[in-house]
Amino acid sequence: MPRPTSTDQSTAAPQAPAGARRGPAVALRPPGPADRDAFIAAMLASAEHHRPWVTPPVTVLEYDAWLTRTSRTDFDANLAIRPEDGAIVGYFNVSQIIRGPLQSAFLGYGGVAEWSGAGYMTAALRLVLERSFTDLALHRVEANIQPGNGASIALVERCGFVREGFSERYLKIGGHWRDHLRYAIRTEQWRS
Repeated sequence: MPRPTSTDQSTAAPQAPAGARRGPAVALRPPGPADRDAFIAAMLASAEHHRPWVTPPVTVLEYDAWLTRTSRTDFDANLAIRPEDGAIVGYFNVSQIIRGPLQSAFLGYGGVAEWSGAGYMTAALRLVLERSFTDLALHRVEANIQPGNGASIALVERCGFVREGFSERYLKIGGHWRDHLRYAIRTEQWRS
């Protein structure tokens, strides 16, 4: 399926209000074997930034298993990169894509600590949503976020997600069952 080209926040989403801050340029592309070392290094350097929210691939075996998943029809992975130098600023997984009358999927992601607060993840998530609702023809994308992860909650809210509920002991992360807030966005919300 076609991939979005690089863009910034002002063109990846509906027109920003006057005076809104314009975001940085970012591009999406699928991960590949050549990205292994840079990705693992970025994730290892971001370990404290991710803990206890997410556990990205940080070994060769984990990375290769992630790459294997990218070949499945129910999984779409993207690296968010800076076009000017190719630096990885984050990654996004649109997973468990369910077709038929549901046309839905789950969103997972992680940013690189070095670029935290620079706006790259917001710009990239807007591209991921564009891809999800156009190329992947989804109707709904769900993100489940631990209640204490304020940065992640702010990210999805900036991109139009709406809180739908609370799921107790929803997902096992770092060996522990963790509560999550359930956020989602539908194609009609994204288009407006």
